[in-house]
Amino acid sequence: MNKVYADAVAALEGLLFDGMTIMAGGFGQCGIPEILTGAIKDSGVRDLTVISNNCGSDGSMLKLDAAGPIRSGLGLRRLLETRQIKKMICSFAGDNKELQRQSLSGDLELEFVPQGTLAERIRCGGAGIPAFFTKTGVGTLIAEGKETREFDGETYLMERALRADLAIVKAWTGDTEGNLAFRKTTRNFNPIMATAGKVTVAEVETLVAAGGIDPDHVHTPGIYVQRIIQGGGYDKIIEQRTVRARS
Repeated sequence: MNKVYADAVAALEGLLFDGMTIMAGGFGQCGIPEILTGAIKDSGVRDLTVISNNCGSDGSMLKLDAAGPIRSGLGLRRLLETRQIKKMICSFAGDNKELQRQSLSGDLELEFVPQGTLAERIRCGGAGIPAFFTKTGVGTLIAEGKETREFDGETYLMERALRADLAIVKAWTGDTEGNLAFRKTTRNFNPIMATAGKVTVAEVETLVAAGGIDPDHVHTPGIYVQRIIQGGGYDKIIEQRTVRARS
């Protein structure tokens, strides 16, 4: 089975449809499948339910090699601007004013999930566990309409697992069999999302031959990845640049 595709358009062919659910890896501006989200935008698919930690940012971003600020429209922010997202399931809105505007106006349904709970819901989706109980969110708006149960005298909230029609992830290195290795913070939601999609498409910064990754360094086994592309031309973005004043 050939898992390597020439580009993002080819890798997504036959997978996209209106009303589908997509999981997208990333944390802030790190580990975002930028090329795949760009291809989804260009496809024109609509009414998407998107599951991700966040939905991009409004703030001025800085390239590592830039002399001044640039505006960033990477990742899911593109789909937000074109109104292709109908529902967003995330843990952080942050400084994304466009997400806030669309949510408050009723143009977009927003489901907030505590970050640890979001990760566990995705992990359970990939592990075949339909639901779990957690203390997080008990007695808050998060608990409205959800089942609670007592264990050892403590109240716990039931959370349902999350699955997706498509998971898109970004890795540092991948091989032709779909094995993936993530670097530092990019090893955030990407590995668990790769297990929770009916189909997983990965973009990688470096593509090597099968066996080119030390088995001890494989974070996502290729059995979870159906299609893979090699990316390139990535901007190294700093989300919040905080530096000490020079003396």
